[in-house]
Amino acid sequence: RPEPSPLGIGVAAASVVVMPLLVAAKRRTGRELGSATVLADSMQALLCTWLSAAVLVGLLLNAAFGWWWADPVAGLVIAAVALREGREAWRGKADDCC
Repeated sequence: RPEPSPLGIGVAAASVVVMPLLVAAKRRTGRELGSATVLADSMQALLCTWLSAAVLVGLLLNAAFGWWWADPVAGLVIAAVALREGREAWRGKADDCC
């Protein structure tokens, strides 16, 4: 079973704060440049934000309640979201968000 880590919680919390700023900057830059590549990269960064949030929730639940299984469950939810986003991108629907 995984053990909670204050360092891991700190890194995940910092990521939850910093990643949305990166997403906003990439979207702004992508729009200004008219670059679909940069906009698509902003979506990848947004997925990283959700992943960081899921990791943080899992780590906090493990630390607070001993729910070691919370992080793997959150990972499965994020995997489902990533698959959905990938399928939409494959079908050419990825630009709906931007």
